[in-house]
Amino acid sequence: MIGNILTGVVAAIHVYIVILEMVLWDTPRGRKAFGMTPEFSASTKVLAANQGLYNGFLVAGLVWGLWLGDAGFAIKVFFLGCVAVAGFYGAATVSRRILYIQTVPAGLALLALWAGM
Repeated sequence: MIGNILTGVVAAIHVYIVILEMVLWDTPRGRKAFGMTPEFSASTKVLAANQGLYNGFLVAGLVWGLWLGDAGFAIKVFFLGCVAVAGFYGAATVSRRILYIQTVPAGLALLALWAGM
């Protein structure tokens, strides 16, 4: 049960990321979240929307795994693993903060799933 709750939290985090990247990127809130200038956010708006779409696929996979219940164990593990790897890459290439926003919650959810919690 804890593993499913944490998987839901990871999915919710990514719903917020989708909204930030696809809708709010070129707004004061989006610029503040990602530490961007108005010029940079305007010139990268299309790229950010593409990133947001990919994050949406992660949400879809996590929700699919949750919807399947116990039968979705492997799906949840796969998509949480994808989130964790993306978080490691983002932390290494963009900001260490991504490690705490993406990788830590995904890792905790994975541990709870594997422990049968």
